[in-house]
Amino acid sequence: MPSVDINRIKIDTNRRPANSDKVAELIESIRTNGLINPITLDKDYNLVAGLHRLTAYQSLGYKKIECSIVSYKDRDSARLAEIDENLIRNEVEGLERDELWLERDRILERLGLRAKSGDNQYRQQGGETISSPLRTTLELAKEVGYTERTFQYGKQIARDILPEVKKKIEGTPIANSTSARLKIARAGKQERQEAERAEQAAQEAMANQKLAEAEQQKKLVAEARAKQTKLQLAVFENILAEMQAKQTAKQLQRKAIPSSQEPLANKGEQIEVQAGSEWLLNRHLVYCGDTVDKDFREKLPSHASLALVLPSIPWKHDYLIDEARVVTVLRSEGYIHDFCRRCQMPFKFELLVGGIYVAICSHSDPFKPNPSINIEGIEGIVDYLVNFYSKPGNFVIAPSLGQGEVLIACERLGRICFIGDDDPKRVNHAICRWQQWTGKQAQKV
Repeated sequence: MPSVDINRIKIDTNRRPANSDKVAELIESIRTNGLINPITLDKDYNLVAGLHRLTAYQSLGYKKIECSIVSYKDRDSARLAEIDENLIRNEVEGLERDELWLERDRILERLGLRAKSGDNQYRQQGGETISSPLRTTLELAKEVGYTERTFQYGKQIARDILPEVKKKIEGTPIANSTSARLKIARAGKQERQEAERAEQAAQEAMANQKLAEAEQQKKLVAEARAKQTKLQLAVFENILAEMQAKQTAKQLQRKAIPSSQEPLANKGEQIEVQAGSEWLLNRHLVYCGDTVDKDFREKLPSHASLALVLPSIPWKHDYLIDEARVVTVLRSEGYIHDFCRRCQMPFKFELLVGGIYVAICSHSDPFKPNPSINIEGIEGIVDYLVNFYSKPGNFVIAPSLGQGEVLIACERLGRICFIGDDDPKRVNHAICRWQQWTGKQAQKV
């Protein structure tokens, strides 16, 4: 097997970067077993397949690497060889695999190639190795353990999820969940069909030199795609928030954070909470006092992403709608109607999450989560809402502490919490939970 100087190898700038985890695995494998499969280059030393192996070899300090050199009649044939190797070796995440399945089928269609079961993948022609992938993409998918249904779903996902949304999915747990990606792909179906009809009409208008009509159809395409993007992003945010909430529940169980009924062991110095006191917990502010008072309201940040009001707190907090983009109010069954009747909040819609009713209020039109949200317990619901309606680094306001659910969620998820309560015991309990979770010490202002 020939070897080539690594510095002579050319890598396409459009190629996806190597996955660091896979490279680390290969480094250990190469140290133990050597390079089992050589990389593949074309006759001009362009890398066809084996980026992870090449990166691992470079990391180990090697100057040369074993390779197979093949010739292809065109770029499509070379690209097919690269796709096949990635698919056969399962070197890609779910979302990228979907896109490779779709791309492979489109190349086969463009080249006019059709496969028969049992044919070889490559053939010789005039002394050259020609990438003629005679296996269908479905056969290739089955070869590495995927069903026909998963394959068809994958192509649908790759075709229907918009590029902006795909970028959001990359690197998240959704990237490897076929059911989650499929839900996103199916969101905005009507808008996708409208965009496709308008695209077809625009092409026909251009062909007939009807430029004004073509421009109008292009505007309709843009409007439909914008709506489709918004709907797909809403489903993405909903699924991701639910996944993260469930993961949080598992983390809490593993971390064994005591419940509100269990005693808490303070970490570091003992604290003594008094009415009117303020506490800094890293970036979070905890206030002991009435959260309707001017003292608390003057401490709030401008333009918070979310205000989250726990059950049982008496409602005196209409001011929150001017402090946060979205206000979520948790209530027991039957109390949302009474809340909406008595307050001056711009109510948008109601959710039922884990047996708790949630009123969503906003001056804008916030995303509406999926109505079937499978989460239980206040901890999980709070985590879900914080994930869905805010981003890391955003401000979250809470006018009551409960058992510290909002504070712990913000600490864990990288939000900045401004929270208060008029009960010194609840403030003490929440601060102790935070100290026990983080191992850090609260500072009295």
